[in-house]
Amino acid sequence: MNESQLRAKIVEQGRSLFERGFVVGQAGNISAKTDDALLMTPTNSCLGRLDADAISKVSMDGKLISGMAPSKELALHLAVYRVRPDARAIVHLHASYSTAVSCLADVKAADVLPPLTPYYVMRVGRLPLVPYFAPGTVALASAVEAAARDHHAMLLANHGVVLAAGDLDAAVYAAEELEESSKLFLLLRGMKTRTLSAAQVAELKNRKTK
Repeated sequence: MNESQLRAKIVEQGRSLFERGFVVGQAGNISAKTDDALLMTPTNSCLGRLDADAISKVSMDGKLISGMAPSKELALHLAVYRVRPDARAIVHLHASYSTAVSCLADVKAADVLPPLTPYYVMRVGRLPLVPYFAPGTVALASAVEAAARDHHAMLLANHGVVLAAGDLDAAVYAAEELEESSKLFLLLRGMKTRTLSAAQVAELKNRKTK
């Protein structure tokens, strides 16, 4: 996919996420790697109204090459790319159900959601809770970098989610699966619940999602 196509894909997925309520207002951001740089949604932009030509292009050391100034979460995205060479795209959302889960006081920080469905296991896997730090700060980027060494999906306490994947579509699909799993988790709280067993989870880990 060339840069023009990637810009169009960011616009397409941003609009889709916005129109389906995964983000509101100017919340959330998306980035995707080209061969030698990073494309990112601009600061204070609405994912539902992106302009392909205005999308920020920055070097992998964070210098603006063209377009508008990037999202204030640029440092967070760069931190994930540094430790996940397999990642080619990142989606950061403030979707309702996953953000609600990020505000709960009694979740397991090492792995927030239980394995309720096979597609959650295959697309998300383990989900650590990153402690709260103010958005756009170096402290948040450092905490995300530490978690990203072992996880491609992270829940930011009282904030939202970060999903990294090999391409933008895969990152969005994982974010969608995480949001649906968060909804199921909240619906089932207080009920006797059957989760997938350790053996079932292990069997799924190497299977491709289709």
